[in-house]
Amino acid sequence: MENKLNIQWFPGHMTKAKRGMQEKLKMVDMVIELRDARIPLASANPMIKDIINQKPRLIILTKIDKADEKATKKWIEALSNDHTKVLGLDVLNGNIKTPIINACQELMHDKIERQKRKGMKPRAIRSMVCGIPNVGKSTLINRLAGKKTLVTGDRPGVTKSLSWVKASKELELLDTPGVLWPKFDDEQVGILLGITGAIKDQVLPLEEIAYYALKHLKKYAPEALEERYGVELIENNYKLFLSIGKAKGLLTKNGEVDYQRVIEMFLREIRDNKLGKITWEVYNDEML
Repeated sequence: MENKLNIQWFPGHMTKAKRGMQEKLKMVDMVIELRDARIPLASANPMIKDIINQKPRLIILTKIDKADEKATKKWIEALSNDHTKVLGLDVLNGNIKTPIINACQELMHDKIERQKRKGMKPRAIRSMVCGIPNVGKSTLINRLAGKKTLVTGDRPGVTKSLSWVKASKELELLDTPGVLWPKFDDEQVGILLGITGAIKDQVLPLEEIAYYALKHLKKYAPEALEERYGVELIENNYKLFLSIGKAKGLLTKNGEVDYQRVIEMFLREIRDNKLGKITWEVYNDEML
């Protein structure tokens, strides 16, 4: 557990996507950035802020059905400012069209009013949709358009190209592939993205990520661990994982705990919400 987390994951199509975003930015009025409500900072790609510059921005915290409601409210308040509106939405099942269109119109209010004063009929707001992989961009666009316009999948890196989608007469969307930065300078960012499934498991040190998640849950949601696995929360995490393995019957032919299966099961159950609604970044005033 002493090894430094070292994740390098920047496929060629992501480099191309960044260039494409920069080229297309002049075609849009504003930006809709999707982040994971469970990790509102770790799921924010620093490159996006540089790319969009001073464009008005709507941040949508997705997967609120998997995040703690009180924590999401705190993050919405903390991330909002004069040029940025923040919404928490369940893009898969919730009512999303009206709040998104209303928020975009509020952000573009001054420009719309200028067009009206010039006697112009305000055209549809053009917004670029961006965010890291697996945060729900294609699902959101499909639901706004009212039909399946894009390929979706619960795995990183499904969208590969730039495409325009008409969401309504008020809003047109430019979809972009998910973009991750070339390396993670902050070790915790990589771990949090690993916990929530934003990065492919094949490139992750799963044991280290599982240990981080276990430590967090012991501190902030111990009852979730006890209820799910029926084990005593001892200090030694390795022995605790062994206890969880025994409780779940994850044993080898020799009757020993299959440690690797325990790690994989634990992370899978976190992502499937088996331990309840968890926000992995607990807000404090020093974070922003």
